[in-house]
Amino acid sequence: VQLQASGGGLVQAGGSLRLSCAASGSIFSISSMGWYRPAPGKQRELVAVITSGGSTNYADSVKGRFTISRDNAKNTVYLQTNSLKPEDTAVYYCNAIGPIRNYWGQGTLVTVSS
Repeated sequence: VQLQASGGGLVQAGGSLRLSCAASGSIFSISSMGWYRPAPGKQRELVAVITSGGSTNYADSVKGRFTISRDNAKNTVYLQTNSLKPEDTAVYYCNAIGPIRNYWGQGTLVTVSS
């Protein structure tokens, strides 16, 4: 499974970005897909995740501002980020969970200026 993340950029506080993660390869094996970012004291923290059935879960810090969605026909997961804050600045990594291992994309940088 290969993951290609895109959509990051520089935005002012209060702005929005839509991140995309396109999956290719043995995608039939993928269950959940999500987005992670580095956090103090952790290697990466969960930002949002969506299961193959469409159930979602979010970090408390992004609830109400970020929305994760999944287009199965395009094998793509999106993260709509609204009301961005400077503390959202990070490299966002796409993740896919397979039956044996997790897969990671290369990350896309989101920079929020105050």
